[in-house]
Amino acid sequence: MNIKGLIKKELKAYFNSPMAYLVVLFFVLTLNIFFFFFGQFFGRDTASMRSYFSIMPVLFILILPAISMRSWAEERKLKTDMLLFTLPLSEFEIVMGKFLSAVILLILMIVLTFPVPIMLNMFGSFERGQIIGEYIGTFLLGLAGLSVGQFISSRTSNQISAYIFSVVALLFITFIGQITMVINVPKFIDNLFSYLSLSTHFESFEKGIFDTRDFSFFAIITCLFIYLNVKVIKLNK
Repeated sequence: MNIKGLIKKELKAYFNSPMAYLVVLFFVLTLNIFFFFFGQFFGRDTASMRSYFSIMPVLFILILPAISMRSWAEERKLKTDMLLFTLPLSEFEIVMGKFLSAVILLILMIVLTFPVPIMLNMFGSFERGQIIGEYIGTFLLGLAGLSVGQFISSRTSNQISAYIFSVVALLFITFIGQITMVINVPKFIDNLFSYLSLSTHFESFEKGIFDTRDFSFFAIITCLFIYLNVKVIKLNK
């Protein structure tokens, strides 16, 4: 089995259970309900989808752990993790196979939101560049969240624990920049927390601004947790 075969196996496992369908349905419905009803899009006289993407960090905290929780925790529970290590694949290739299968599911979720901006374009002149920037930011935020979730899954023994710990971890690193709003800390700590916050780096994309510094931050976080995942797998062999 090569890495493509592993990706197919993982995708098949996702869609052989109702979890993938429920996650995708929950994601799309929640976004649209929040945007059209709670966000009162038609009540505002502005052609902007910023409020559509503003909920992404919160929604991903709940959604991404549901995708990543089975990645390694389920393998360990079913005692099939050692079988994976007998494949003619390196630890890095195994980790990437699992990660890319989750990324494909993430892409599917994002693609299913495309009809919304296409439909809304009939009601006003939307800035395409801004919407593209918002989608790029959403994808990068999703990559970072999945890498964190899969790393945590590699450190837990069951899916429930993996989900709970991933939600807590994503909640922390997403909104660590807002901690200084409730507690007083020195300025340099305030700046550090703000820099480490996923939501802080998502803000530019939310405005439709492509900032290479924010792109680099998401890339570093994603690569870091993939690297840590590989290290954990090597230690557990």
